[in-house]
Amino acid sequence: MTPKDLIRRRLLIALGALPLARCASAAEDIDAKRTGGPYVPTPQVVVDEMLRMGKVGPDDFVVDLGSGDGVIVLTAATRLKARGLGVDIDPRLVRLSNEEAKRRGVADRAAFQVQDVFKADLSKATVVTLYLLPGMMAQLQRKIFSEPRPGTRVVSHDYYFGDWESDDQFTWDVPEKEKINGVPRATVYLWIVPAKVAGRWDIRVAAPAEARYELTLRQAFQDLSGTVTGPGAQAVKLGSSRLHGERITFSFSARGGRHLFRGRVDGDAMEGEVQPAGAKSPVRWLGSRIAS
Repeated sequence: MTPKDLIRRRLLIALGALPLARCASAAEDIDAKRTGGPYVPTPQVVVDEMLRMGKVGPDDFVVDLGSGDGVIVLTAATRLKARGLGVDIDPRLVRLSNEEAKRRGVADRAAFQVQDVFKADLSKATVVTLYLLPGMMAQLQRKIFSEPRPGTRVVSHDYYFGDWESDDQFTWDVPEKEKINGVPRATVYLWIVPAKVAGRWDIRVAAPAEARYELTLRQAFQDLSGTVTGPGAQAVKLGSSRLHGERITFSFSARGGRHLFRGRVDGDAMEGEVQPAGAKSPVRWLGSRIAS
């Protein structure tokens, strides 16, 4: 072989290696961006429990952040007739998930797209699902709390949102997980996205228990605290106060007992029924936000 032929051969070998190098570089780039952790498949039994805790049904739209092989959205579409969107930064997994949706005949209800989870649109979601590492969960906490509509169910496998306590959780043995990550148990957490009610409210109680109060609320996720002031009265601390999605409950002491309010929040308004202290029957009440 002449020196010229040797140079040509080395050049061809080098050119042939470029596609493999590009593939390796692309895979490394995806792994570097996958701050939620490496792709780990979720066992079907865990998927089923996540959808059960999220009470997913035909009227739901599921958004799966870090959808991987698409199993959560695909199961929701095929078994529960829900609609859904999976987002992931790995184009290969997204392509395979869309192909599987077509194969199952649910491409009209299940779709997948290449996207950063921080840019995902959660405004249409009724259920959000996640299987991401603690660091990513902490970074997503504000987005999950702020962007979905109140009442949206958020379901996570194994990891939680730091100081945002879950509304429910379930832990059980999952032997098939041990083959995947060495841990033979799973925990599924559920949060109900609460309405945003912090601030001052004008509360009016209808006749026959007609009254007017100024309510000041402080909010820590679904937990509430605050005070209420009536005409010519000092502020009284609230008790039994909590949010469950758009549903609100609060109470405060009054002559003869305690006023118990239950209602629903709709943006800058809320309304419901109050059981006045000493009264036999509840009456209606209305609230309007004065200031945040």
